Amino acid sequence: MSKIIKISCCLIFLLMTTAVTSQDIPKYDYIEVIVIQKANNSGRVKRIKVQEQKSLEGKQITIKQLEDLEGTSDLLNYMNAANWEFVDRQSVVSEENDPVWMSYIFRKRK
Repeated sequence: MSKIIKISCCLIFLLMTTAVTSQDIPKYDYIEVIVIQKANNSGRVKRIKVQEQKSLEGKQITIKQLEDLEGTSDLLNYMNAANWEFVDRQSVVSEENDPVWMSYIFRKRK
């Protein structure tokens, strides 16, 4: 009888460890890139701005490389090539002739 109890305890332990490891939540690094576009010039990019962020430490992309890009399509292609996934975009417009500030959020699995 004790053999059956030992075997069943081992099986329960093994099943519990598999269930715990299968519920691991993936962790991500996030980067915010600000794209400033001219308001009345068909969305032409005026400037790309990236602030110092903890998630950029030790990565192959740099702030200078991001700020040297000329358009949003260049930004998206560059981030895709570096395995960063586009997550969200939000824009802020204050006045009719003011530049449009757009926040692009990217994430990468740690």
